[in-house]
Amino acid sequence: MATSARNYLVVTASYWGFTLVDGALRMLVLLHFFKLGYSPFTLAFLFLLYEFAGIVANLAGGWLATRFGIPRMLMTGQVLQIASLLLLSALDPAWTAIVSIAWVVAAQGIAGLAKDFTKTASKSAIKATAGDGAGRLFKWVAWFTGSKNAMKGIGFFLGGLLLDAVGFRPALWLMAGLLLVVLVAGLVLLPRELGKAKASKSMRELFAKSAGVNLLAAARIFLFGARDVWFVVGLPVFLYASGWRFVEVGAFLAAWTIAYGGLQAVAPALVTRSDDGLSREVPGARLWAGLLLAVPLAIALLLAQPTGLRPDLVVTAGLALFALPFAVNSSLHSYLILAYAGSEKAAEDVGFYYAANAAGRLAGTLLSGLFYQWGGIAGCLLASAAMLLACWIVTFLLPSRRGDVPGPRTA
Repeated sequence: MATSARNYLVVTASYWGFTLVDGALRMLVLLHFFKLGYSPFTLAFLFLLYEFAGIVANLAGGWLATRFGIPRMLMTGQVLQIASLLLLSALDPAWTAIVSIAWVVAAQGIAGLAKDFTKTASKSAIKATAGDGAGRLFKWVAWFTGSKNAMKGIGFFLGGLLLDAVGFRPALWLMAGLLLVVLVAGLVLLPRELGKAKASKSMRELFAKSAGVNLLAAARIFLFGARDVWFVVGLPVFLYASGWRFVEVGAFLAAWTIAYGGLQAVAPALVTRSDDGLSREVPGARLWAGLLLAVPLAIALLLAQPTGLRPDLVVTAGLALFALPFAVNSSLHSYLILAYAGSEKAAEDVGFYYAANAAGRLAGTLLSGLFYQWGGIAGCLLASAAMLLACWIVTFLLPSRRGDVPGPRTA
């Protein structure tokens, strides 16, 4: 148990460092290019390859982590992120807009591979270290996910701060140096064989998932699409256009993400537990999905009324409320995928699930730019509500008993 806890803490600390840099990078790119005059849809386009690469990285990362071990995949992700940062720092202001966009999209694609290689490996490490105890697994998943998102929030603030304080290129160099330190520490501290198993031999076997994994993946697409449809482009551009400074936009997104991460970490205390790990947790997911659906609808209705309230304050207050049910939903999903996953090839199941997560982010990112140009922040919120309705419906199909969770098909 002591060795498992040690490995869990090393993986968590390693992912903290990576997530800090990833959050700062997102804010740097978004605000820097908005300041240069890029439209909301173009800003969304800058992140499309980042999100698409995540789908590929999660599918491949799960298989590779099973085949070669979790530590190697962690380090691969960190090396790719360092390469992405250095590539972005080579961007020349004298280039044409088309060349600059292509360069940034390519660098963001590498960053997308890096993020999801690292995330799949890290989440799989929890299954490998926590064992079969449902109680410990839920607590370790919740604390890992919550603390990671808090670190991502700090990264958002750091990105806005660095952009104001040192500028775009020096900020990228500083972040690459930090990630190099994290890489070396993981190389020294993690056992090489962690998470290794017999990987799937065919694509059919790789995609032969249980009903629970497949349905949860579908719910995850809609859940994270519903967040990113306002979070990625709509909200930062809306706040900046409302007169907020870069550091203030970064600070709000940081505060929201930190609070969301903290709520994820305490999610086990907000969900009634069961001995089998499913019979109360799945109904809990249905309840919290319904509560989440109500929030963007309420914000959009308030914006449509002549209340005399400042729209930016209505949106920020409403989205502060959004954090609680979203955090509990996300934490429940992160637990349920490991509860549904097979123990031998958990990395492959987790990779498949987070490929769906990346697909949701991809859809949300593109729609964030489109709906903001079409209907402003209210358009983004209505799109979010539509996705959350779909997520809520899918949760009613999730297996809630161990006997209802069939094993995967054989190749």
